[in-house]
Amino acid sequence: MSSKSERILPYSEEAERGVLGSLLFDPNCVIDICIQKGVVTDAFYLRSHQIIYETMLGMYHENRPIDTLTLCQRLKALKHIDEVGGEAFIEGLFDSTPTVAHAEYYAELVAQQHLLRRIIETARKSIDRCYNADEDPSIILGHVEQDIFEICQKQAVTFTDWPLLVRAAMEEVEIIFQTRKGVGTGISTGYRDLDEKLIGMKAGEMIVLAARPSQGKTSLALNIAEHVATVHNDDPKPRPVAVFSLEMSGEQLVRRMLCSHARVPSHKLSKGYIGDLNHRDLANAADALIKAPLFLDDAAGIEVLDLRSRARRLHSRKNIELIVIDYLQLLNFSQHAREGRQRETSAISSAIKAMAKELKVPVLVLSQLSRAPETRGGSSAPKLSDLRDSGAIEQDADVVLMLRRPCKYPDDERSHDKTLAIVDVAKNRNGPTGPVELNFSDEFTRFDNRMQGVDHATEYGGEVGAAPPGDNS
Repeated sequence: MSSKSERILPYSEEAERGVLGSLLFDPNCVIDICIQKGVVTDAFYLRSHQIIYETMLGMYHENRPIDTLTLCQRLKALKHIDEVGGEAFIEGLFDSTPTVAHAEYYAELVAQQHLLRRIIETARKSIDRCYNADEDPSIILGHVEQDIFEICQKQAVTFTDWPLLVRAAMEEVEIIFQTRKGVGTGISTGYRDLDEKLIGMKAGEMIVLAARPSQGKTSLALNIAEHVATVHNDDPKPRPVAVFSLEMSGEQLVRRMLCSHARVPSHKLSKGYIGDLNHRDLANAADALIKAPLFLDDAAGIEVLDLRSRARRLHSRKNIELIVIDYLQLLNFSQHAREGRQRETSAISSAIKAMAKELKVPVLVLSQLSRAPETRGGSSAPKLSDLRDSGAIEQDADVVLMLRRPCKYPDDERSHDKTLAIVDVAKNRNGPTGPVELNFSDEFTRFDNRMQGVDHATEYGGEVGAAPPGDNS
């Protein structure tokens, strides 16, 4: 009795011969069927069948006629005729296929057997990884999920009906026409002028929010996440949000969000200097945030494939509509680590973009900038070339937002305005670029819409916890 390791991989010689014989009868029709069913050269198990199919594909793309005579001539020219069994074998394929009526069935069977072999190969590779485990099990799981996902992605190509695409586009047009809101095509950030440029955060987009340290990029990302996940006038339906925090712990993030939402200075909370009013505001903030569908993962230094697998599982269970990652440079990709940090960062960026497309949700990923803005003087306005570690981030991103606060740079002509924050839309595939001005309260680590015609050079007045002008909460 043979062992399991000696099992023959699944394939159907008759189905493979049926596909090749049908191609000799009607190559144009049958090749279209094969492409539709996802039949590639490797879908054939026997080497001789692979050579014949690959040769016919080459002849087809060169617009050469395909029949037993021309195929034999081509195989002779390529010195493959003996390898496939000679002219008699080619003629036998034609003679054993009386009709092309069953070509679709043959192609489907070949594709299915190929799928089974790919699953087996993936399982074998996964077993080998587990027995030779020099990686964390969670990383191995990420590789397994990625391999299975790639198999799913390479399945037969399907085409969306063109009229359906046109109708879907017109439905978006009607929504915008009826509501007079361009954000109807995406999720609102909560900031009026930023939404005006982005038309909201759209499904499948990779949105990079970049800044130098201590400019407030984490605060802005959390403010956006809070806006998306809570009930407000812009959107009465809270949307599930996943936040991956690689830098700050969950406890730190929650405390920051509580104080920001309640507009209570976090340093007063740390020192115990809170009165009845602050306590009430914090309780109200907790009541609002506890109902929000926010899902926080604060695992530090994780692999990007592990992050993708976690996001994939969370999305399937909670129907996540926005993913926030803080921040890109803290992710790892061990598979590319030996190729240098720039290559590794490039692979990480590509994986994040692929995740956005796979899950069909916007992904807001934070990124560090190099020191270049601080060496230029003046306004120290960052450029796309300042994205740290890799130009691939700029290439992969659909939107790049550059955050800066002029008060941090004494040479900036607007450094006197302590509340001014500028979000420069440096790249936007689907809309305009340019700067957007926001208010930033350092005391509450909170960004707000900026009112026009108001003197922002002084801090907000009133009691602690009072909402400033332009509050969007």
